[in-house]
Amino acid sequence: MPNKISTNNFTIAFYNLENLFDTQHNEYTLDKSFTPKGELRWDENKYRTKLDKLSTVISKIGEEQAGFPPIFLGVAEVENQTVLNDLINSESLISYDYNFVHYDSPDERGIDVAFLYQKQYFELIYSDTYPLLLEDENQGRDYTRDILLISGKLLDEQIYIIVNHWPSRNNGKISSEKKRVKAAKLVQSIVAKIYLENRNPKIIIMGDFNDEPKNNSIKNFLIGSSFFNPMLEFQERGKGTTSHHGKWYLFDQIILSENFKGKTGLQYKNAEIVDDYFLREQKGKRRGTPRRTYIGKHYIGGASDHFPVCVYLKK
Repeated sequence: MPNKISTNNFTIAFYNLENLFDTQHNEYTLDKSFTPKGELRWDENKYRTKLDKLSTVISKIGEEQAGFPPIFLGVAEVENQTVLNDLINSESLISYDYNFVHYDSPDERGIDVAFLYQKQYFELIYSDTYPLLLEDENQGRDYTRDILLISGKLLDEQIYIIVNHWPSRNNGKISSEKKRVKAAKLVQSIVAKIYLENRNPKIIIMGDFNDEPKNNSIKNFLIGSSFFNPMLEFQERGKGTTSHHGKWYLFDQIILSENFKGKTGLQYKNAEIVDDYFLREQKGKRRGTPRRTYIGKHYIGGASDHFPVCVYLKK
């Protein structure tokens, strides 16, 4: 059974699960690669192996400092409620009694964000989803992930969590930047609505932003005087959560409102990139990088191409 919470230290996290698809084809999304007859030969054995590895990783986040897994975590790149049910009912997580919040988004590949929480410590009040309305190069709709808002009580204190997976850099960092700036502006509009509800809200913005703390969308549009980004120090030290062509990027971040630095209620303690030995490639040119599930069409069998990030809170 899970350890009883210590109010001195507990964990919240974010983790990009890298293409957590089931093996069934959804005719409304571009998921054929992740089927037994698709180009990746995605079958039940590979799916179950990935679930086992992801759930093991989640169960170990915060283990050393807090003694048990995150009270809640945001996740990205999940296909549907089926994969989330399979994840929280896996051997490594079932005893922690997680529940989740998930909405299907219009993303073309069928991948969404979601929110997992331990029911005994987090009380869900409400949730909502916000579409990010973008145009493609032909002035048509560029379908991407929605942004998820959660309101709930963590140890009897109300907080708000905004879970993100912003548009990628597939067409280049500069040409795609305006999409992430628009995402940042949408988050700020969500924050403004929260302030209409609560005069001094505690807000956590987490996600895979496909931008780093010092990039324009984060630094100039998302982070204002009311927020601080504990992941900035990791970027300044050359650390990252994902690697591409030998370069590290710190796309995965957890950003908090300034009132988490107060002396009452929930308080920020420290942050961490979870890059334990079992998550990393151990040899070759990719040594030290996240051990991913596939490299191209070649099955590697790792958990994800991203490291999780976490924040430690106390009360």
